[in-house]
Amino acid sequence: MKSPLLTIRGLGKGYPAVADPKARLAGLGRALLGLPIPRIPVLSGVDFEVRPGESLGIIGENGAGKSTLLKLISGVLQPSEGQISRSGSIGALLELGAGFDSDLTGGDNIALAASLMGLSPIDIAERREAIIEFADIGRYIDEPIKHYSSGMTVRLGFAVVAACRPDLLITDEVLAVGDESFQKKCVRWIEEYLESGGTLLLVSHSMYHVQKLCRHALWLKEGRVAAYGDVFDVTQDYLAYHERKQADSPREVDPEYSGGEYRISRVVVNDQVENIQVLLKPEQSLRVETDIYSPDGRPPVFGFGVVRADGTAVYGSTSEIDGVAPARRLDDSHWRFELLLEATELLPGGYALRLHALEPEGIRLHDTVERGFSLRGQSREFGHVRLKHRWSFDE
Repeated sequence: MKSPLLTIRGLGKGYPAVADPKARLAGLGRALLGLPIPRIPVLSGVDFEVRPGESLGIIGENGAGKSTLLKLISGVLQPSEGQISRSGSIGALLELGAGFDSDLTGGDNIALAASLMGLSPIDIAERREAIIEFADIGRYIDEPIKHYSSGMTVRLGFAVVAACRPDLLITDEVLAVGDESFQKKCVRWIEEYLESGGTLLLVSHSMYHVQKLCRHALWLKEGRVAAYGDVFDVTQDYLAYHERKQADSPREVDPEYSGGEYRISRVVVNDQVENIQVLLKPEQSLRVETDIYSPDGRPPVFGFGVVRADGTAVYGSTSEIDGVAPARRLDDSHWRFELLLEATELLPGGYALRLHALEPEGIRLHDTVERGFSLRGQSREFGHVRLKHRWSFDE
């Protein structure tokens, strides 16, 4: 078995409690007296290791400590406790623009960023054209970075990392920025990088990308490890946690909403606008019409899921997964989706239909609305769905 590229033992990070002037003054006094300063923990007791050729996805809610963990691993921050053991070269794509000088051109920043990753001037010169081609930002390569959009900055940063091909690649939400074509290019490059023996540490809110690119996952919750293991086991537990959390605070539609989030503004289920239980007869389908508000006018992604009354997931998909567009645009801010959901394979019982609004990239869940329905029928079968089967006997 190969030795780990990265070993984390008892890792913790805390920051001084200096939220108000009194706390800052007290902290200064303790520092002058050589006394320990009280700290607010951001990470605590984190343990894991990554071996060559492995891929680990790090997931968790905002504020769980994911970015702090990557900064500790890459050496940007120093831990308050625990140990980090690294070997091999590391390429990190952390905060937007990290490692770049905003006053320098894109071309000049290629040399700067590549040199920080250990490339010699000769290597940089040899790979410069390949980096520019991968970034594909046209004439902006000769413009200062401060004139770049967030997507262009990520393009250049990823292109430099791709050219350096580190032993361990660390990325923080890089696939959440940039246009769809570049995201696909990045995914193809990461897949090829992993196939050739590369090692990946990926932070993402997109369970699709985590499941697609990683074999293992680490779930951080309030700075501690909530789960660590097979990527599908961990991500499914994480998604179930969010399902339960969302179920605790169902939201009603607000047709007048005009804020900065993608929101569901109208729901009609089987011609029923009110939020009351829909009763289905055997062989009857669910006809769902959903309007989604888009703050920037772009077509959103619509997701749906069916759960049992106890919250057990039965099935779910999105318009992005199925490759469909909204039925039509209603105005500058609203898009309509129309869905026909066959319920013929469900066993009789109580269910809930969960409708989700996501941004056009289909990465972050912005809003969820729930509608309950009950499927009538007589059956002594067990479970949630009816699987086709037949009895046969050897003669």
